[in-house]
Amino acid sequence: MSIETHDHDRRMLERAARRALRGHGEAEPNPSVGCIIANADGRVVGEGRTRRPGGPHAEIEAIRHAADAARGGTAWVTLEPCNHHGRTPPCVDAIIAAGIARVVVGSPESNRVASGGMDRLRDAGIEVVVRQDVKAIQRLHASFHARVSTGLPWVVTKWAETSGGELSTPPDVSPWISGPRSLRMVHRERGRIDAILTGIGTILADDPRLDAREVRRRRTPIRVIVDPDVETPPTASILKTAGGQVIIACRDDGRSEFHARSARLTAAGATILPIQEAAGKEASDGVRGTLRGRFSAGRMRSLLRRLVEDYEVATLLTECGPGLLRSLFEADLVDAALVFTAMATTDVAHSPATPLPRDLLQKASFETIWSGRRGEDRVVWSQRSA
Repeated sequence: MSIETHDHDRRMLERAARRALRGHGEAEPNPSVGCIIANADGRVVGEGRTRRPGGPHAEIEAIRHAADAARGGTAWVTLEPCNHHGRTPPCVDAIIAAGIARVVVGSPESNRVASGGMDRLRDAGIEVVVRQDVKAIQRLHASFHARVSTGLPWVVTKWAETSGGELSTPPDVSPWISGPRSLRMVHRERGRIDAILTGIGTILADDPRLDAREVRRRRTPIRVIVDPDVETPPTASILKTAGGQVIIACRDDGRSEFHARSARLTAAGATILPIQEAAGKEASDGVRGTLRGRFSAGRMRSLLRRLVEDYEVATLLTECGPGLLRSLFEADLVDAALVFTAMATTDVAHSPATPLPRDLLQKASFETIWSGRRGEDRVVWSQRSA
C-alpha cells in the first residue's frame, strides 16, 4: 500500500468518525458507527451513521445514498460490519450485494455475536484493510468496547468546580458555580445518555430534578439514586418531575422500617432496587471506596452491572457530590470526565486530607479529548487513554 493510499484511508476514517459522532445519544446501546463510500473513481457518493436501535446501521444508510455508484468502490467504516441478524439484517450482506470492492475497517468488532464480518467479506472476494491506528476511532468506540469487555456501562463523571477545585461556594455566595452556557451543555448531555447517577447526599442537600430541560432530547435518561438506607423523601422533586424512571439503589437488611420506607417511595413512583454485594474477586479487587461506609464499591459495581443487564444502560452520567465521586474513582469505575471550571470564583477552605475531584482525575491519568470555553467557564472532556 502506498503512503498516499495509507494517508487517504486515515483521512476518510476520520471523516467517518466525525459522521458517527453525530449519533451520540441516538444509537446506544448499539455502537455509534460512521461509514463513507466512494465510487470506483474515488468520489464520495454516500455517507451514513447508525440510527436508533432497529433503524439502519451506518453501512446501510451510506449504501442507500450511494445506490449503484457504490459498485466497484471503497467503503470506510469505523467498526467491523456486523455479521448477525439482530434487530436488522447483517450489514455484510448489504455490502456484498452493493458490489463494493474494498472495505477499510477502523476497529474490529469486540462483540462475538456480531463478529466475523471481515471474514465474510474476504470470502466474497472483497479486499479488507484494517486500520487500528486512527486515534479518533479508538476514542469513538472506547465506550462500546469497554462495555462489551466488562459488562459495565461507560461512566462519565461530571462536576462544576471553582478555580481552586472546590465543588461548593461559601455560604454567602450563589450556589451556582458554572454559568448558563455551561448549564445548557450539561442539559444537552443529560438528553443524550441512558442514565444519571446521584447519591442520597445530593438529594437531601439540593433536591435536584435531574432532567434535561430546554434542549432537544435524543433519549430520556433513567435517574438512579444511590440511597443505602432508603432515605429519599417521597416529596423529592425528582419524583415529581416528568422524565425517566427513578430507581433507588439500596441495601435490603430486612428491617421493617426499610420496607415501610420502600412502600412509600414505590407509591410515589420510584423503583426500589436492592443491590447485593459483588461476589468473589470483584468484591475486593481494587475496591476501597464506600458511601458513608454503607454502599461498598463492590456493591456499586453490582449496581452498574444490573443497569446494563436489566435496563440496557450503555452510558451513565454522574451528578453527585465529592464522596460518591471519590468512591467511583477509587473503585476504578470512571471512564471519562466532563469538568466545568469557573475561573472567577471564591473558594472555601477544604481539608488537605480529602482529595479534590480534580486530584482524583489527575491520578487517573486520563487523556484530554477536548477543551474549550462556555462563557467564562473552562470546560475539559477527558477519558481513559485508548
